[in-house]
Amino acid sequence: MALGSPTSSRSVTETINGSHKFIIQGYSLAKGIGVGKHIASENFTVGGYQWAIYFYPDGKNPEDNSTYVSVFIALASDGTDVRALFELTLLDQSGKGKHKVHSHFDRSLESGPYTLKYRGSMWGYKRFFRRAMLESSDFLKDDCLKINCTVGVVVSAIDCSRLHPIYVPESDIGHHFGMLLDKEEGSDVTFNVCGEKFRAHKLVLAARSPVFESQVLDAMDEDDHELVITDMEPIVFKALLHFIYKDSLDEDEDFSVSSSSCSPSVSDSLVAKLLAAADKYDLPRLRLMCESVLCKEISVTSVAHIMALADRYRAMELKSVCLKFAAENLVAVMRTDGFEYLRENCPLLQSELLKTVAGCEEEFSGGCKSRSVWAQFSDGGDTNDRSVRQQTWENGEERSGGLWVQLDADGDEAGGRSPRQED
Repeated sequence: MALGSPTSSRSVTETINGSHKFIIQGYSLAKGIGVGKHIASENFTVGGYQWAIYFYPDGKNPEDNSTYVSVFIALASDGTDVRALFELTLLDQSGKGKHKVHSHFDRSLESGPYTLKYRGSMWGYKRFFRRAMLESSDFLKDDCLKINCTVGVVVSAIDCSRLHPIYVPESDIGHHFGMLLDKEEGSDVTFNVCGEKFRAHKLVLAARSPVFESQVLDAMDEDDHELVITDMEPIVFKALLHFIYKDSLDEDEDFSVSSSSCSPSVSDSLVAKLLAAADKYDLPRLRLMCESVLCKEISVTSVAHIMALADRYRAMELKSVCLKFAAENLVAVMRTDGFEYLRENCPLLQSELLKTVAGCEEEFSGGCKSRSVWAQFSDGGDTNDRSVRQQTWENGEERSGGLWVQLDADGDEAGGRSPRQED
Protein backbone atom coordinates (compact mmCIF):
# COMPACT_ATOMS: atom_id res chain seq x y z
CA MET A 1 0.00 0.00 0.00
CA ALA A 2 1.42 3.34 -1.05
CA LEU A 3 1.80 5.89 1.71
CA GLY A 4 1.10 9.55 1.11
CA SER A 5 3.46 12.31 2.06
CA PRO A 6 3.46 13.02 5.82
CA THR A 7 1.67 16.14 6.94
CA SER A 8 2.04 18.27 10.05
CA SER A 9 0.47 21.20 11.82
CA ARG A 10 1.30 23.29 14.85
CA SER A 11 -0.99 24.83 17.46
CA VAL A 12 0.36 28.00 19.03
CA THR A 13 -1.00 29.33 22.35
CA GLU A 14 0.18 32.77 23.37
CA THR A 15 -1.00 36.05 24.92
CA ILE A 16 -1.91 39.28 23.21
CA ASN A 17 -0.76 41.95 25.65
CA GLY A 18 -1.79 45.55 26.20
CA SER A 19 -1.45 48.15 28.97
CA HIS A 20 -3.41 51.11 30.30
CA LYS A 21 -2.40 53.79 32.82
CA PHE A 22 -5.18 55.04 35.09
CA ILE A 23 -4.55 58.35 36.92
CA ILE A 24 -6.82 59.10 39.86
CA GLN A 25 -6.63 62.82 40.57
CA GLY A 26 -8.40 64.14 43.72
CA TYR A 27 -8.17 61.02 45.81
CA SER A 28 -9.26 62.79 49.00
CA LEU A 29 -12.47 63.92 47.31
CA ALA A 30 -13.21 60.39 46.16
CA LYS A 31 -13.15 59.03 49.69
CA GLY A 32 -16.55 58.57 51.22
CA ILE A 33 -18.15 57.56 47.92
CA GLY A 34 -19.37 54.46 49.69
CA VAL A 35 -18.36 50.84 50.07
CA GLY A 36 -18.81 48.87 46.87
CA LYS A 37 -18.80 51.95 44.65
CA HIS A 38 -16.00 52.52 42.18
CA ILE A 39 -14.29 55.02 39.93
CA ALA A 40 -13.82 53.54 36.46
CA SER A 41 -11.16 54.20 33.88
CA GLU A 42 -11.98 54.62 30.23
CA ASN A 43 -12.40 51.38 28.39
CA PHE A 44 -9.32 50.10 26.57
CA THR A 45 -8.96 47.28 24.07
CA VAL A 46 -6.70 44.26 24.37
CA GLY A 47 -7.03 41.05 22.35
CA GLY A 48 -10.31 42.13 20.78
CA TYR A 49 -12.04 42.75 24.12
CA GLN A 50 -12.86 45.90 26.08
CA TRP A 51 -11.44 46.27 29.57
CA ALA A 52 -11.70 48.78 32.41
CA ILE A 53 -9.97 49.44 35.76
CA TYR A 54 -12.25 49.84 38.77
CA PHE A 55 -10.88 51.68 41.82
CA TYR A 56 -12.86 51.42 45.09
CA PRO A 57 -11.74 54.26 47.47
CA ASP A 58 -13.84 52.83 50.34
CA GLY A 59 -13.24 49.22 49.46
CA LYS A 60 -15.46 46.64 47.82
CA ASN A 61 -16.09 44.42 50.84
CA PRO A 62 -18.50 45.83 53.47
CA GLU A 63 -16.93 43.65 56.13
CA ASP A 64 -13.67 45.62 55.91
CA ASN A 65 -15.30 48.90 56.98
CA SER A 66 -13.33 50.97 54.46
CA THR A 67 -10.01 49.80 55.91
CA TYR A 68 -8.68 48.88 52.44
CA VAL A 69 -8.89 50.30 48.95
CA SER A 70 -9.82 47.79 46.27
CA VAL A 71 -8.69 47.57 42.65
CA PHE A 72 -10.16 45.31 39.93
CA ILE A 73 -9.88 44.76 36.20
CA ALA A 74 -13.25 44.18 34.54
CA LEU A 75 -14.30 42.69 31.20
CA ALA A 76 -16.26 45.60 29.73
CA SER A 77 -17.49 43.98 26.52
CA ASP A 78 -19.38 40.86 25.53
CA GLY A 79 -17.36 37.69 25.90
CA THR A 80 -17.60 34.15 27.17
CA ASP A 81 -14.86 32.31 29.05
CA VAL A 82 -12.23 34.86 28.21
CA ARG A 83 -8.89 33.61 29.54
CA ALA A 84 -6.30 36.20 30.48
CA LEU A 85 -3.31 37.10 32.60
CA PHE A 86 -3.29 40.33 34.59
CA GLU A 87 -0.89 42.70 36.25
CA LEU A 88 -1.77 45.63 38.54
CA THR A 89 0.93 48.09 39.51
CA LEU A 90 0.56 50.96 41.97
CA LEU A 91 3.29 53.38 40.93
CA ASP A 92 5.81 54.77 43.43
CA GLN A 93 5.88 58.50 42.73
CA SER A 94 9.01 59.24 44.77
CA GLY A 95 11.30 58.12 41.96
CA LYS A 96 12.67 55.23 44.01
CA GLY A 97 10.98 52.67 41.77
CA LYS A 98 9.48 50.73 44.67
CA HIS A 99 6.18 49.98 42.94
CA LYS A 100 3.55 47.67 44.39
CA VAL A 101 3.01 44.93 41.82
CA HIS A 102 0.51 42.08 41.62
CA SER A 103 1.22 40.01 38.51
CA HIS A 104 0.36 36.75 36.75
CA PHE A 105 3.19 37.23 34.26
CA ASP A 106 6.61 35.58 34.55
CA ARG A 107 5.46 33.03 37.10
CA SER A 108 3.88 29.60 37.04
CA LEU A 109 0.12 29.45 37.62
CA GLU A 110 -1.08 26.13 39.02
CA SER A 111 -4.59 26.50 37.62
CA GLY A 112 -3.60 28.38 34.48
CA PRO A 113 -4.81 31.80 33.34
CA TYR A 114 -7.86 33.43 34.98
CA THR A 115 -11.19 32.88 33.19
CA LEU A 116 -13.78 35.65 32.97
CA LYS A 117 -17.16 34.05 32.31
CA TYR A 118 -19.13 36.98 30.94
CA ARG A 119 -19.31 40.77 30.61
CA GLY A 120 -18.77 42.43 34.00
CA SER A 121 -16.57 39.63 35.35
CA MET A 122 -13.60 40.99 37.30
CA TRP A 123 -10.24 40.04 38.67
CA GLY A 124 -8.46 41.99 41.37
CA TYR A 125 -7.94 42.56 45.07
CA LYS A 126 -10.51 43.54 47.68
CA ARG A 127 -7.65 44.33 50.03
CA PHE A 128 -5.32 45.92 47.55
CA PHE A 129 -3.76 48.36 50.05
CA ARG A 130 -4.53 49.43 53.61
CA ARG A 131 -5.95 52.92 53.21
CA ALA A 132 -4.19 54.54 56.19
CA MET A 133 -0.81 53.32 54.95
CA LEU A 134 -1.59 54.41 51.39
CA GLU A 135 -2.34 57.99 52.45
CA SER A 136 1.05 58.31 54.16
CA SER A 137 3.08 56.58 51.43
CA ASP A 138 5.00 57.64 48.34
CA PHE A 139 2.26 56.14 46.19
CA LEU A 140 0.06 59.14 46.86
CA LYS A 141 1.46 62.46 45.69
CA ASP A 142 -0.38 65.76 45.25
CA ASP A 143 -3.61 63.90 46.02
CA CYS A 144 -3.01 61.69 42.99
CA LEU A 145 -2.68 57.94 42.48
CA LYS A 146 -1.32 56.24 39.37
CA ILE A 147 -2.23 52.67 38.54
CA ASN A 148 -0.85 50.75 35.59
CA CYS A 149 -2.74 47.72 34.30
CA THR A 150 -1.48 45.06 31.85
CA VAL A 151 -3.82 42.48 30.32
CA GLY A 152 -2.66 39.41 28.37
CA VAL A 153 -5.52 37.72 26.52
CA VAL A 154 -4.81 34.03 25.86
CA VAL A 155 -5.39 32.94 22.25
CA SER A 156 -4.77 29.64 20.46
CA ALA A 157 -4.41 29.19 16.72
CA ILE A 158 -3.02 26.84 14.11
CA ASP A 159 0.21 28.18 12.64
CA CYS A 160 -0.96 29.70 9.36
CA SER A 161 2.48 29.42 7.81
CA ARG A 162 2.00 25.63 7.77
CA LEU A 163 -1.64 25.60 6.69
CA HIS A 164 -1.35 28.23 4.00
CA PRO A 165 2.25 28.24 2.78
CA ILE A 166 3.33 30.70 0.14
CA TYR A 167 5.50 28.94 -2.38
CA VAL A 168 8.35 30.84 -3.97
CA PRO A 169 9.05 29.65 -7.52
CA GLU A 170 12.50 28.62 -8.66
CA SER A 171 14.81 31.46 -9.57
CA ASP A 172 14.30 32.71 -13.13
CA ILE A 173 17.46 34.81 -13.27
CA GLY A 174 18.95 32.29 -15.70
CA HIS A 175 16.01 32.85 -18.05
CA HIS A 176 16.53 36.61 -18.04
CA PHE A 177 20.28 36.37 -18.55
CA GLY A 178 19.64 33.80 -21.25
CA MET A 179 17.53 36.36 -23.12
CA LEU A 180 20.56 38.65 -23.12
CA LEU A 181 22.57 35.87 -24.76
CA ASP A 182 19.88 34.94 -27.28
CA LYS A 183 19.05 38.50 -28.34
CA GLU A 184 22.67 39.74 -28.09
CA GLU A 185 21.40 43.06 -26.73
CA GLY A 186 24.21 45.17 -25.31
CA SER A 187 26.86 42.62 -26.27
CA ASP A 188 30.37 44.03 -26.32
CA VAL A 189 32.67 41.12 -27.10
CA THR A 190 32.84 38.65 -30.00
CA PHE A 191 34.34 35.17 -29.90
CA ASN A 192 35.61 33.66 -33.12
CA VAL A 193 35.49 29.88 -32.62
CA CYS A 194 36.81 28.09 -35.70
CA GLY A 195 35.19 30.70 -37.92
CA GLU A 196 31.83 30.79 -36.11
CA LYS A 197 31.04 34.05 -34.25
CA PHE A 198 29.45 34.29 -30.79
CA ARG A 199 28.39 37.58 -29.21
CA ALA A 200 28.56 37.97 -25.42
CA HIS A 201 28.82 40.47 -22.55
CA LYS A 202 32.10 41.13 -20.81
CA LEU A 203 30.61 41.78 -17.39
CA VAL A 204 28.63 38.54 -17.42
CA LEU A 205 31.69 36.54 -18.47
CA ALA A 206 33.88 38.24 -15.88
CA ALA A 207 31.35 37.61 -13.11
CA ARG A 208 31.13 33.90 -13.90
CA SER A 209 34.71 32.91 -14.74
CA PRO A 210 37.99 34.24 -13.33
CA VAL A 211 39.69 33.16 -16.56
CA PHE A 212 37.29 35.17 -18.70
CA GLU A 213 37.64 38.02 -16.20
CA SER A 214 41.37 38.28 -16.87
CA GLN A 215 40.79 38.09 -20.62
CA VAL A 216 37.98 40.59 -21.10
CA LEU A 217 38.53 43.22 -18.39
CA ASP A 218 41.83 44.25 -19.95
CA ALA A 219 39.82 45.27 -23.00
CA MET A 220 36.81 46.65 -21.11
CA ASP A 221 37.10 50.08 -22.76
CA GLU A 222 36.97 48.64 -26.26
CA ASP A 223 33.51 48.80 -27.84
CA ASP A 224 33.67 45.52 -29.76
CA HIS A 225 36.54 43.31 -28.68
CA GLU A 226 37.12 40.04 -30.57
CA LEU A 227 38.76 36.97 -29.11
CA VAL A 228 39.81 33.96 -31.14
CA ILE A 229 39.28 30.46 -29.70
CA THR A 230 41.24 27.76 -31.50
CA ASP A 231 41.11 24.83 -29.07
CA MET A 232 37.37 24.31 -28.86
CA GLU A 233 34.59 23.33 -31.23
CA PRO A 234 31.72 25.79 -31.80
CA ILE A 235 29.14 23.38 -30.35
CA VAL A 236 31.16 23.09 -27.15
CA PHE A 237 31.62 26.86 -26.85
CA LYS A 238 27.89 27.34 -27.41
CA ALA A 239 27.15 24.93 -24.55
CA LEU A 240 29.71 26.77 -22.41
CA LEU A 241 28.01 30.14 -22.99
CA HIS A 242 24.63 28.56 -22.30
CA PHE A 243 25.84 27.50 -18.85
CA ILE A 244 27.49 30.84 -18.12
CA TYR A 245 24.27 32.74 -18.80
CA LYS A 246 21.62 30.22 -17.72
CA ASP A 247 23.45 28.11 -15.10
CA SER A 248 22.24 24.89 -16.74
CA LEU A 249 23.08 22.46 -19.50
CA ASP A 250 21.48 23.08 -22.87
CA GLU A 251 18.45 20.79 -23.09
CA ASP A 252 18.60 20.90 -26.87
CA GLU A 253 21.96 19.11 -26.91
CA ASP A 254 22.53 15.39 -26.38
CA PHE A 255 25.10 14.97 -23.63
CA SER A 256 24.80 11.20 -23.35
CA VAL A 257 27.63 8.90 -24.40
CA SER A 258 27.06 6.22 -27.05
CA SER A 259 25.48 3.09 -25.63
CA SER A 260 28.53 1.10 -26.68
CA SER A 261 30.65 3.26 -24.38
CA CYS A 262 33.80 2.41 -26.30
CA SER A 263 36.80 4.62 -25.79
CA PRO A 264 36.26 7.01 -28.74
CA SER A 265 32.63 7.67 -27.81
CA VAL A 266 33.57 8.71 -24.26
CA SER A 267 36.49 11.00 -25.00
CA ASP A 268 34.85 12.46 -28.10
CA SER A 269 31.47 13.07 -26.50
CA LEU A 270 30.13 16.59 -26.03
CA VAL A 271 30.02 16.21 -22.24
CA ALA A 272 33.69 15.19 -22.12
CA LYS A 273 34.67 18.21 -24.18
CA LEU A 274 32.49 20.45 -22.01
CA LEU A 275 34.24 19.02 -18.95
CA ALA A 276 37.54 20.15 -20.48
CA ALA A 277 36.07 23.61 -21.06
CA ALA A 278 34.86 23.78 -17.45
CA ASP A 279 38.38 23.00 -16.29
CA LYS A 280 39.94 25.54 -18.66
CA TYR A 281 37.69 28.39 -17.59
CA ASP A 282 37.55 27.43 -13.90
CA LEU A 283 33.81 26.72 -13.68
CA PRO A 284 33.44 24.24 -10.79
CA ARG A 285 29.64 24.02 -11.02
CA LEU A 286 29.76 23.16 -14.72
CA ARG A 287 32.47 20.61 -13.98
CA LEU A 288 30.22 18.97 -11.40
CA MET A 289 27.29 18.90 -13.85
CA CYS A 290 29.49 17.14 -16.41
CA GLU A 291 30.69 14.72 -13.75
CA SER A 292 27.09 13.87 -12.94
CA VAL A 293 26.34 13.09 -16.60
CA LEU A 294 29.48 10.99 -17.07
CA CYS A 295 28.86 9.13 -13.81
CA LYS A 296 25.69 7.68 -15.34
CA GLU A 297 27.77 6.34 -18.24
CA ILE A 298 30.19 4.31 -16.11
CA SER A 299 30.41 0.66 -17.14
CA VAL A 300 33.07 -2.01 -17.27
CA THR A 301 34.07 -0.98 -20.80
CA SER A 302 33.99 2.79 -20.20
CA VAL A 303 35.24 3.24 -16.65
CA ALA A 304 38.95 3.39 -17.48
CA HIS A 305 38.55 6.13 -20.08
CA ILE A 306 36.12 8.09 -17.91
CA MET A 307 38.59 7.79 -15.05
CA ALA A 308 41.34 9.17 -17.26
CA LEU A 309 39.14 12.13 -18.22
CA ALA A 310 38.28 12.78 -14.58
CA ASP A 311 41.94 12.72 -13.62
CA ARG A 312 42.96 15.00 -16.48
CA TYR A 313 40.32 17.64 -15.80
CA ARG A 314 40.37 17.47 -11.99
CA ALA A 315 36.88 16.00 -11.67
CA MET A 316 37.55 14.53 -8.26
CA GLU A 317 34.02 13.32 -7.46
CA LEU A 318 33.85 11.40 -10.73
CA LYS A 319 37.35 10.03 -10.31
CA SER A 320 36.50 8.66 -6.87
CA VAL A 321 33.42 6.87 -8.21
CA CYS A 322 35.43 5.42 -11.10
CA LEU A 323 38.18 4.13 -8.84
CA LYS A 324 35.73 2.37 -6.58
CA PHE A 325 33.74 0.88 -9.47
CA ALA A 326 36.90 -0.36 -11.21
CA ALA A 327 38.23 -1.86 -7.99
CA GLU A 328 34.98 -3.73 -7.36
CA ASN A 329 34.94 -5.06 -10.95
CA LEU A 330 38.67 -5.42 -11.45
CA VAL A 331 38.77 -8.72 -13.35
CA ALA A 332 36.31 -7.55 -15.97
CA VAL A 333 37.91 -4.11 -16.23
CA MET A 334 41.36 -5.68 -16.76
CA ARG A 335 40.06 -7.32 -19.93
CA THR A 336 39.18 -3.98 -21.55
CA ASP A 337 41.22 -1.79 -23.85
CA GLY A 338 40.71 1.01 -21.36
CA PHE A 339 42.81 -0.78 -18.76
CA GLU A 340 45.59 -1.15 -21.31
CA TYR A 341 45.23 2.57 -22.01
CA LEU A 342 45.76 3.31 -18.32
CA ARG A 343 48.89 1.15 -18.24
CA GLU A 344 50.40 2.89 -21.23
CA ASN A 345 49.30 6.49 -20.62
CA CYS A 346 48.35 6.87 -16.96
CA PRO A 347 50.68 4.75 -14.80
CA LEU A 348 50.10 6.90 -11.73
CA LEU A 349 46.36 6.53 -12.12
CA GLN A 350 46.75 2.78 -12.41
CA SER A 351 48.69 2.85 -9.16
CA GLU A 352 45.83 4.74 -7.51
CA LEU A 353 43.48 2.01 -8.74
CA LEU A 354 45.58 -0.66 -7.10
CA LYS A 355 45.57 1.27 -3.83
CA THR A 356 41.80 1.43 -4.09
CA VAL A 357 41.74 -2.34 -4.64
CA ALA A 358 43.68 -2.77 -1.42
CA GLY A 359 41.25 -0.48 0.36
CA CYS A 360 38.29 -2.50 -0.89
CA GLU A 361 39.92 -5.66 0.44
CA GLU A 362 40.33 -4.06 3.85
CA GLU A 363 36.65 -3.03 3.83
CA PHE A 364 35.69 -6.60 2.93
CA SER A 365 37.76 -8.05 5.75
CA GLY A 366 36.12 -5.56 8.09
CA GLY A 367 32.64 -6.80 7.29
CA CYS A 368 31.85 -4.92 4.09
CA LYS A 369 29.01 -6.56 2.13
CA SER A 370 30.61 -5.91 -1.27
CA ARG A 371 32.25 -8.88 -2.96
CA SER A 372 35.96 -9.34 -2.20
CA VAL A 373 38.20 -8.33 -5.09
CA TRP A 374 40.42 -11.34 -4.39
CA ALA A 375 37.33 -13.56 -4.63
CA GLN A 376 36.91 -12.41 -8.22
CA PHE A 377 40.25 -14.04 -9.07
CA SER A 378 39.49 -17.10 -6.96
CA ASP A 379 36.72 -17.90 -9.40
CA GLY A 380 39.44 -18.89 -11.86
CA GLY A 381 38.33 -16.41 -14.48
CA ASP A 382 40.37 -15.45 -17.49
CA THR A 383 42.85 -12.69 -16.63
CA ASN A 384 43.98 -12.11 -20.22
CA ASP A 385 47.80 -11.85 -19.92
CA ARG A 386 47.68 -10.54 -16.37
CA SER A 387 48.59 -12.60 -13.32
CA VAL A 388 47.60 -11.67 -9.81
CA ARG A 389 49.59 -12.49 -6.73
CA GLN A 390 48.61 -12.36 -3.11
CA GLN A 391 51.43 -11.31 -0.80
CA THR A 392 52.45 -13.56 2.11
CA TRP A 393 54.11 -11.89 5.07
CA GLU A 394 57.07 -13.31 7.01
CA ASN A 395 54.88 -14.51 9.87
CA GLY A 396 52.90 -16.61 7.40
CA GLU A 397 49.71 -14.56 7.62
CA GLU A 398 48.08 -13.39 4.43
CA ARG A 399 47.04 -9.76 4.35
CA SER A 400 43.90 -9.26 2.26
CA GLY A 401 44.85 -5.67 1.48
CA GLY A 402 48.23 -6.70 0.07
CA LEU A 403 46.92 -7.48 -3.39
CA TRP A 404 48.47 -6.02 -6.53
CA VAL A 405 48.28 -6.62 -10.22
CA GLN A 406 51.37 -7.57 -12.18
CA LEU A 407 51.06 -7.03 -15.90
CA ASP A 408 52.64 -9.87 -17.85
CA ALA A 409 55.41 -8.29 -19.90
CA ASP A 410 55.62 -11.27 -22.26
CA GLY A 411 51.96 -10.94 -23.30
CA ASP A 412 51.40 -14.75 -23.30
CA GLU A 413 47.87 -16.05 -23.03
CA ALA A 414 46.96 -16.93 -19.45
CA GLY A 415 43.36 -17.80 -20.08
CA GLY A 416 41.90 -20.10 -17.47
CA ARG A 417 44.88 -19.83 -15.11
CA SER A 418 44.17 -19.71 -11.41
CA PRO A 419 45.88 -16.99 -9.41
CA ARG A 420 49.18 -18.05 -7.85
CA GLN A 421 50.12 -17.64 -4.25
CA GLU A 422 53.75 -16.63 -3.85
CA ASP A 423 55.89 -19.02 -1.85
